[in-house]
Amino acid sequence: MSYYSSTTYARRRTGMTRGYNSVAFTSSVKLGPVTHTVLVALMITVLGLIYLTQATKATSYDYEAQKIETKIAELSTEKTDLEVENARLTALDSVRNSSVARAMTSPGAPQHVSQ
Repeated sequence: MSYYSSTTYARRRTGMTRGYNSVAFTSSVKLGPVTHTVLVALMITVLGLIYLTQATKATSYDYEAQKIETKIAELSTEKTDLEVENARLTALDSVRNSSVARAMTSPGAPQHVSQ
């Protein structure tokens, strides 16, 4: 049984020195300049698409935040209107039921002063 490896290791011609590998990897697949250009273009395209998806996510969060801020402003205005309405309605009830209002008498018929 024979064993076949697709990678090739070649010994370096320099002598054995400390801190250097004595084996260098050489690929059995050779790519031309056109293939390299296509691969670089594909990598740039993929990185561009990743960037665009991240930028789109940030923009969508901005739109959601703007919608929430608009809703908060509307609810704040509605709350102010309801507070004014509540104050108006409770003021009339408290005036009608106050001791001063109970002590008042209804007016009589108008009389003209003669000289």
